[in-house]
Amino acid sequence: MTTMTANAKPRRKALAKPPAKRATKKDQLIRMLRSAAGADVAAMGTKLGWQTHTVRAALTGLRKAGHEVVTEKPGQGKPTRYRIVGTPVATASADAAATDSLETIDAR
Repeated sequence: MTTMTANAKPRRKALAKPPAKRATKKDQLIRMLRSAAGADVAAMGTKLGWQTHTVRAALTGLRKAGHEVVTEKPGQGKPTRYRIVGTPVATASADAAATDSLETIDAR
């Protein structure tokens, strides 16, 4: 007969599958921008809990990462809408950074 001490923890059953990865705010932003209508800064800020300058900085980051972010001005008095078209492309700066890191590794 097996006895358990006061400090022993009962064994957990193995999970059938690992828990799903939560969507990051960047993933949520990309999903919003991939929709046909796109999104405006106010909607993105409300959805993600960001201020307007943070939304604009994230858009710049997506552009630098190779996403093609299109700006659309729907009309007078309406907010500017942003959309992602196409798939991300490698940028020259990303290629240069990869090359620099490879050269550093080779130098060792």
